[in-house]
Amino acid sequence: MADVTYLTVEGKQELERELNTLVSVRRPELAQKLAEAVAQGDLKENADYHDAKEQQAFIEGRIKYLENLLRSAVLIENDGASGVVGLGTRVTIVEDGVDEEETYTIVGAAEANPGERKISNESPVGSALLGHKKGDKVKVNTPSGAMVFKIKALD
Repeated sequence: MADVTYLTVEGKQELERELNTLVSVRRPELAQKLAEAVAQGDLKENADYHDAKEQQAFIEGRIKYLENLLRSAVLIENDGASGVVGLGTRVTIVEDGVDEEETYTIVGAAEANPGERKISNESPVGSALLGHKKGDKVKVNTPSGAMVFKIKALD
């Protein structure tokens, strides 16, 4: 069975935009760069040609990756009605002994971006929170040791 990729609607749209840009903008730009580099003659010591070939390999790899990812994508549909943490849930937690609350959205691994407060359902914190509800205290085993979080709110 193929691996399943969990994506929010927004995450899927973002990946589709990236794929579209790579196919309709970057690929033709590189084809033009390659044509110009070939026209310069000797390819052995042609830096423009080698640079364009490297970029082309990267872009083709990324296109293939995105196509496969989107093909196996399962959309996360969270209406917030369940009252428990699941994929797509926005959860506000506070670590025991700390006053500052932190809010994260639980997403699939392909969409995880801690800088945007999106954590993977496969991460230590994300996986530990799954299935819990507001008010629960959850122990999380992290690389730096065990931590306890209290779930303050779910959206």
